[in-house]
Amino acid sequence: MYHSLTKSALKWHIWMHYLRIMDEILRQIGAFQDEIEAFDTTDADALENFRIRFLGTKGIVKALMGEMKSVPGDRKREFGQVMNAFKQFAESKFGALTEKLIVSGGGAHGIDTTLPGDPLPAGSRHPITLMRNRIVTIFQRMGFAVAEGPEIEDDWHNFTALNLDEDHPARDMQDTFYLSKSPDWLLRTHTSNVQIREMQKGKLPIRIICPGRVYRNETISARSHCFFHQVEGLYIDEDVSFADLKQTLYFFVKEMFGDDVRIRFRPSYFPFTEPSAEMDISCQLCKGKGCAVCKRTGWLEILGCGMVHPKVLENCNIDPTRYNGFAFGMGIERPAMLKYGIRDIRLFSENDVRFLRQFTAAT
Repeated sequence: MYHSLTKSALKWHIWMHYLRIMDEILRQIGAFQDEIEAFDTTDADALENFRIRFLGTKGIVKALMGEMKSVPGDRKREFGQVMNAFKQFAESKFGALTEKLIVSGGGAHGIDTTLPGDPLPAGSRHPITLMRNRIVTIFQRMGFAVAEGPEIEDDWHNFTALNLDEDHPARDMQDTFYLSKSPDWLLRTHTSNVQIREMQKGKLPIRIICPGRVYRNETISARSHCFFHQVEGLYIDEDVSFADLKQTLYFFVKEMFGDDVRIRFRPSYFPFTEPSAEMDISCQLCKGKGCAVCKRTGWLEILGCGMVHPKVLENCNIDPTRYNGFAFGMGIERPAMLKYGIRDIRLFSENDVRFLRQFTAAT
């Protein structure tokens, strides 16, 4: 009996406390509603102060809603309805005054928001983007599709699958950025990793180009950078010849630089192609006469190429007795320098708006 009376007394105490809270809140809400109803302004600062006072994160509405913790569970819904109605009343008033302010042409700085805005200067595409798009378009006309892959790559896709074993001396040709926490992962040194991933899919024939950014630990100068951009190409099918490779690259160079450009192939070595070659074109800056960019030779090497090594095909589970193909790779910066007469590769990454603005017409 004693326990029952105690529980009843406790419920009565909680109920009376709730009634006192509600009476006080209703009294405050009534006073605030009168104040809100009477408030009127066309001044932006005064309207912002109104928003902060009633609807801000430390405003009156938030403070009153904080009393929810003192409300019994079976009365929280009733209390919430009262508070939501008050919040909507304040928001409605703020919205109406904001619309009135806009119509009147007011603002925080006296700006007439009904006037048309000031025109902004048109931007331009980066010269690297322009050159990339141009290269991609030319090869797409020859039936090449675009393929892309990760810039952070594992050692197998970047080196081993390309016939570069761990102790292969050709690895020294590329100073690589390895990840310190996982030395088996690195920043790719070429986009050949995309070719490997495409060959692993086993969907033959393959005719792709792989544009992207690559990284090598090289000294930054007017001719080289620690990151640059490449486009690599791959064609795998039956009965592909070196003549197919040469005609593909002849067409590309003529489309890119014009019919008067001179072209030559030189034997070279790459571990992932056999036979291999490098392709030179006559320097477009000095028209073959010799300058600092072409080291007074009149020629510039723009890409490496060759027939895909049978070992690379085997690593990707492609039968080298049935399929063969060719691959090529070129930097994007060097053709861009030739095309636009740029003599310092560092300009591409300095974001100097005076330099970039020159390419507005080219977009």
